[in-house]
Amino acid sequence: MTLGTQDFAYLSDLIRKKSGISLSEDKMYLIESRLLPLARSHSLHNITELVNKVRGGDAGLVVELIEAMTTNETSFFRDMKPFQLFDNDVMPHIKAHNIDNNVRIWCAACSTGQEPYSLAMNINEKKIAYPGLSFDIQATDIDKKVLQKASEGIYSQFEIQRGLPITLLMKYFTQMQSYGEKWEMKEDLRKMVTFKYLNLLESYASMGKFDVIFCRNVLIYFEPETKSDILNRLADCLKPHGVLFLGSAETINDLTDKLTTFKDIRSIHCLKQPK
Repeated sequence: MTLGTQDFAYLSDLIRKKSGISLSEDKMYLIESRLLPLARSHSLHNITELVNKVRGGDAGLVVELIEAMTTNETSFFRDMKPFQLFDNDVMPHIKAHNIDNNVRIWCAACSTGQEPYSLAMNINEKKIAYPGLSFDIQATDIDKKVLQKASEGIYSQFEIQRGLPITLLMKYFTQMQSYGEKWEMKEDLRKMVTFKYLNLLESYASMGKFDVIFCRNVLIYFEPETKSDILNRLADCLKPHGVLFLGSAETINDLTDKLTTFKDIRSIHCLKQPK
């Protein structure tokens, strides 16, 4: 059943208000493909019945709806280049300016945890280069289901094969024989990351200040006004020497006057220094 114009307008407005995700009419197919399985899981015949139930005040269903619409595409060492830049350009800068020997990293919109765990493995592999430094990795997402999966650190063979080198698989994971082709991350690495719920449209006051923030491939789903608001508040969460990683296709142009490009690297930004 094709989604009606009124139902699409209602859903797109609800999704934008709750998550910041902006969906034009050419994305109607996306709503249909994501929400029809949700409707059927509640024994509803179509999305119109789902909309009627949401309109009736079912707050739990609204949460499920937003989780269904959240894009959770991720992989270990996704795009690889940012992790190389972290090692070669960002960490020397952080080491030179960090004054308390504790490096705080925030992975925003972390999905099922591959990005923060990739950073944890990366840091652990190069710890000889970071004498005296401790690392605090915070990872947040709007979807509580993916956060639960991330905190468990259990991945399928398919997820493992997407970007994880075999040497790191053998060092940091144990195959779960009783669960088929599943791999469990070793506890020592899991303990390096703290997962928590956070909606990027809401306050970041509880997060504190960070040396490094990863917010990659997130802003592309938002309208310019929302992008600007998020960038300005992420900038407020940076320490004076801190840096922000965005996706390779994302830009800060005309969206914030608090940030500037870090070392002419397009995807990394730092606070503008007063003249």
